[in-house]
Amino acid sequence: MKLLLHVCCGPCSLMPVRALRAEGVEVTGYFANPNIHPVTEYLRRRAAMEEAAARLDLPMIWDDEVYNLSGWLEVTHSLGIADNRDGARCRYCYESRLGITLATAAARGFDAFSTSLLYSRHQRHDDIRRIGEAVAAAPESYGATQGAPAFVYRDFRPLWQEGIDLSKEWGLYRQNYCACIFSEAERFAGKLNKLREARRA
Repeated sequence: MKLLLHVCCGPCSLMPVRALRAEGVEVTGYFANPNIHPVTEYLRRRAAMEEAAARLDLPMIWDDEVYNLSGWLEVTHSLGIADNRDGARCRYCYESRLGITLATAAARGFDAFSTSLLYSRHQRHDDIRRIGEAVAAAPESYGATQGAPAFVYRDFRPLWQEGIDLSKEWGLYRQNYCACIFSEAERFAGKLNKLREARRA
C-alpha cells in the first residue's frame, strides 16, 4: 500500500513512519501546514522535518504554496472560531489539512492517506479520526477528481515517549505550542497575566 502521510513536524513524524513501515506500508511524507504561525516558526518546523526525513530516508512532498498567514487569520475570524469554543478552531485546522492531503494523495495515485497528528497526546484524537474518515467519504468536496484514497487510522500515542526520546537523540527542534498564533497566545497567557498582576500590585 502506498500511503501519503501528512506530517505536522519532525518529532511527531518519527514513530508514525516507523510504525507504518513495520506494517509493510510504503510511506511518503506530505508537509502542508497553513496553520503554523508566525513564519519563523513555520521555517523552523519545516527545517526539522527536512532533517527527520533525511534520517528516515523518507520521500517528501513539500506544499509551501498553501501557506498563507493572512488567509488563515481571515478564515478563523470569519468563521467565529478564533477563541476555539468547543474545539471548533482545531476541527477546522484538522479538516483543512486532511482535505488537502486527500486531494494530493488522489492526484498522485496514492492508495491511502493519514496524519502524524494521530501521534500527539496533545491533539483531539477522536476528532482527527472522525474528520479523516469524513473527508475520505466525500473526496469530491476536497477537490479529489480522481481516485478515492482511504483514510488509514492508527493510534500512535503509545509510541509517544519513544518518539520524544528519539527526537531528542537526533537533536530535532521541538516546539512548545501547537502551531497557530492563537495556540501560542493561549500557551503563554499565564506568563502575560502574571506580568500584568505584578504591575498592578
